[in-house]
Amino acid sequence: MRSHRAAITKTAPNPKKRFRDRVARITQPFAICLLGTLVCIGCNFKTSRPDLVIINGTEPESLDPAIITGFAEMRIAMALFEGLARPDPITGKPIPGLAERWEATDDGRVWTFYLRTNARWSTGEPISAEDVRQSWLRVLKQETAANYAALLFCVKGATEFYYGKTTNPETVGITVLNPTTLSIQLTKPVPYFLDICALPVASVVPWRVIQAQSDRWLKTRPLPTSGAFQLVHWKANHSIRLAKNPYYWDAENTQLNIVDILPIGSPSTALNLYLRGYADIIWDKDMIPPELLEELLQRPDFHKFDYLATYFIRFNVTKPPFNDSRVRKAFAMAIDKERIVTKITRAGERIANSFVPPQTANYIPAEGLPFDPARARRLLAEAGYPEGKGFPVVQYSFDAAARGAAKLNGKIAVELQNMWQNTLGVRVELRQLERKIFFSAQSQLDYDISRSSWVADYNDPSTFLELFTSYNGNNRTGWKNTTYDELVTAAAVEPDMEKRAQLYYQAETLLIKEDPPIVPLFYFTGVNVFDTNKVAGIHQNVLDLHPLNAIKKVTFTNILPSFTHKRTGQP
Repeated sequence: MRSHRAAITKTAPNPKKRFRDRVARITQPFAICLLGTLVCIGCNFKTSRPDLVIINGTEPESLDPAIITGFAEMRIAMALFEGLARPDPITGKPIPGLAERWEATDDGRVWTFYLRTNARWSTGEPISAEDVRQSWLRVLKQETAANYAALLFCVKGATEFYYGKTTNPETVGITVLNPTTLSIQLTKPVPYFLDICALPVASVVPWRVIQAQSDRWLKTRPLPTSGAFQLVHWKANHSIRLAKNPYYWDAENTQLNIVDILPIGSPSTALNLYLRGYADIIWDKDMIPPELLEELLQRPDFHKFDYLATYFIRFNVTKPPFNDSRVRKAFAMAIDKERIVTKITRAGERIANSFVPPQTANYIPAEGLPFDPARARRLLAEAGYPEGKGFPVVQYSFDAAARGAAKLNGKIAVELQNMWQNTLGVRVELRQLERKIFFSAQSQLDYDISRSSWVADYNDPSTFLELFTSYNGNNRTGWKNTTYDELVTAAAVEPDMEKRAQLYYQAETLLIKEDPPIVPLFYFTGVNVFDTNKVAGIHQNVLDLHPLNAIKKVTFTNILPSFTHKRTGQP
């Protein structure tokens, strides 16, 4: 009897051991990759080691703050280049940056900014009001190809200058009053204008270097930067090293001297690096193996939070069959969003009944189309495709499954494919593309249906709703609705916040219910991975902004093993 009980005790399952075995099983195939990564990194640290190592997700497409759109790129660009304002590390709201203060007229149309007298480039030269002016004018030149250029259209004359109606920069309402003071004249009062001033697109860049080096300016060494850090090196698909900018106006409060940023492509490798102590931070949920996420979220160093971001799908409305709003509505109402968040994403995401997340400031979102299979079938029949008969084969495009989020994109794609097949009787092929090709195809409207997401640039409904105006470069659906444009334009100049919210509500109703070019699926749940006993200065906020200059290492230990080169014959 005793031996029988002993046998039971010995073979009883241990949940913690089972979880460790799962982690090992998933990460073990990447051990060689991990070792290679560490050896390569170690070779770069012969003379100095980083204070902090960050796994940032994808390899940046660029670090030019005028053209970047991805969050991975923005995090780095914001460390290198600063604007008149910068985000507060706790709230994400704009606070003084290169400008120590500002004033606005009573009608909110004219802003005067006073630069700090100690604002300097990382090369030691003063940052001037003309540097600010030239940086903004560069965004407004079409050859720059700035996706966020429309954010500066609120400046007087900016729209006309951008579209070539005038080539005279003096017509743009940015005036240098003296070397440290400039005036910016707006066409209308903009409640979120300071938020724009804190965005990468409005940051101050070394325009003289850009004029001299053109599109190779980021390869300049030393590269003049206006932010808290300077660029030491950028080795593609390997690492980016940043060093503290000694001339930054707030350098005394920048605690980190050297930061290494790793573009790790595999969630398993990323998790392995972190769990073994070779990396201090994983910024994105994308870089966590989805199959382990539920269990890992029970750990105290896995920090879950809500932020302003929506996962949705786009329709190309410029060609059949999605030029018919009835077809788009049918596809929308055939989607069981609850199943997607409970069976696929499984990280506490909430289904999106609106495009604008509900925690957005000064706004109560409109409600879109419900899950209604019967009504979806009726609408498809009304459009001429009863039970899907005669409906052409269409494609659903998504980016390749190289890592966590993209892998999840594939799972969501399969689920949507099945829902549309089972509910509507239509055939949808899955089109998996490499990330750069995917975004290029989306911009060129080379798709039928496409997966998408949008993260708020600032806490205001306009950051979501201006996206689908006919003139916005990020529209990427071909959808043009005059009424929508008028509502969004009217809301932008409405001083009464309640009336402004009502105008945005009407616009959003058009966007997701009456004439939808998109279907919101769920609101993102963010996950930052770091040990609060080792890293401080990271605060969860609805914009998921964590300025690097505010982060510090609580315990500076050797985070990488020593790699010492021995000469031949050396013992």
